[in-house]
Amino acid sequence: MNRLISGIIVALAGAVPAMALERSVRPEPRPVIELAAASTSGVVLTGAQVPGVVRSIRPQIRGTVSAPVVQVADKAGFGNWIKGFRGRALAKGISPETFDRAFRGVTYDPEVIKRDRNQSEFTKTLWDYLDSAASDTRIANGKAAMRKHGAVLDRIEARFGVDKHVVAAVWGLESAYGTFRGSKDLVGSLATLAFDARRGAFFEQQLVAGLKIIQAGDVAPRSMTGSWAGAMGHTQFIPTSYLDYAVDFTGDGKRDIWSDNPTDALASTANYLAKFGWVTGQPWGVEVQVPDGFDYTLANRKVLKSPADWGGLGVKDMQGRVVPNHGAASILLPAGAEGAAFMIFKNFEVIERYNTADAYVIGVGHLSDRLRGGPAIKASWPRGDRALTFKERVEMQKLLTAKGFDTRKIDGKIGPLTINAVRRYQKSQGLVQDGYASLRILQRLR
Repeated sequence: MNRLISGIIVALAGAVPAMALERSVRPEPRPVIELAAASTSGVVLTGAQVPGVVRSIRPQIRGTVSAPVVQVADKAGFGNWIKGFRGRALAKGISPETFDRAFRGVTYDPEVIKRDRNQSEFTKTLWDYLDSAASDTRIANGKAAMRKHGAVLDRIEARFGVDKHVVAAVWGLESAYGTFRGSKDLVGSLATLAFDARRGAFFEQQLVAGLKIIQAGDVAPRSMTGSWAGAMGHTQFIPTSYLDYAVDFTGDGKRDIWSDNPTDALASTANYLAKFGWVTGQPWGVEVQVPDGFDYTLANRKVLKSPADWGGLGVKDMQGRVVPNHGAASILLPAGAEGAAFMIFKNFEVIERYNTADAYVIGVGHLSDRLRGGPAIKASWPRGDRALTFKERVEMQKLLTAKGFDTRKIDGKIGPLTINAVRRYQKSQGLVQDGYASLRILQRLR
C-alpha cells in the first residue's frame, strides 16, 4: 500500500507519449505497516499503504523521525538465519524443493535496509497531492488504459460489482497504470527484512506467504518482483493480501499480477474491494457546499445523516441541489472550512481498506470521477498554507494539552483526538470549529 516503485516504463498502446508518463503517487520510500495518512494540515507521505493490513495496525496519521542508517548483517549471519528459517518455513507447509528453488542465489541486500532505515518524512499538502493524483497526464493515461482494457474492465465490473473507474484509479495511483510495478526480487528483499530485527516477524510472515505463492505455481521465484518492501504487481498487493484476495480472471490457472497483462491484478483489486463491502452504484463521495453559519462540529465521520437530512441543513451539491440518496453519509472537511467539502458514503471506507489515508481515498475517488468524465474539484484550497512538520505536530499537541485541551497522546498524529482538541481550543478562542490543525493555529497556541 509505492512510490518507490522502480521499474521499466512501458507506454500503454494508445496512451500519451511515454515522456508524459508519471510515476505512482505513492510516496518514496515505502516501508510496510507505517502508512501515509492525511491530516487536516497536510498529507504525511511516510510509510506503507499496503492492501490487507487491518485497520487496527494502520494508524490514521503516522509521523516518524528518520532512523540512522544501520549496517546490520554479515553474510555468515544471514546464511545462518536462512538455515533457521528453512525449518520454520517447512513447518508451515513449504516443501524443501520450493524453499531451495526460491532461495537459490538469494543474498543479503543492504540497500533494502538502507531504504528501510532512511525513511525521511515527506510532507505534502492535500491539494499538492491531488494535483499529482489527478493530473492531466494521469487522467489522459488512465483514459487510454481504460480504452485499451475496456472489455476486461467491463467484465470485471460485471463480475464483482465494483466501479471500473475506481479499479482503474487504484491502478493509476499504485503503479501509474503498470509502468512502475517494482523490479526488486521479492524473496531477497523480504528475507533481508525478515532477518533484520526491526519488523522481522511481520516480514517473515510475508516471506512465508510469498513462498506459498511460488509453491502454488502462480509465479517463478525470480519473476516475483515488486517494491523493496514487498508490494507486488500492477496494484501493489503484499503476499498475504495476494493469498486472500488475488483471483485468476484470465482462466489460465495462475493468479498473475506481475506480467504486462493487468487482467488478474485489476480483477484482484475489484475482488479486494468487493470483499470489504463495496456498494454497487454508490459513489465514494460527492463534493458539496456548506451554508454560511454551518455547524462545523457536524463535520465528523461519526455523524451520519441521509443526504436529504444534510440538505435540510443547507448542504447541497455544487449545483445547489440536494445530493441523491446514496445512503447514510458524513461530511469531510480535509482542509478545514477554507477548503473543499465532501459528502462521503460507505464506499469511502471501503477504499480506505486499501489505504487508510484520507488523501489517498480522495485521490482514488477524484481520479475515478475524472476518468468517468467528471469535473475537477470546484472549491478552492488554502494554498497559502503549508503542511506541518512532524516536530510542529508534536509541538501543537504539547501546547494544546498544556492549555487544557488534552490530545491524549503526544505522537505527531493529527487524528480524531487531536482534531477534537483543536476544535475545543477554537471554541475557546471564538474561532470556526473545523478542527483544522493549521500553522496559524500553532502560531496562535505559541
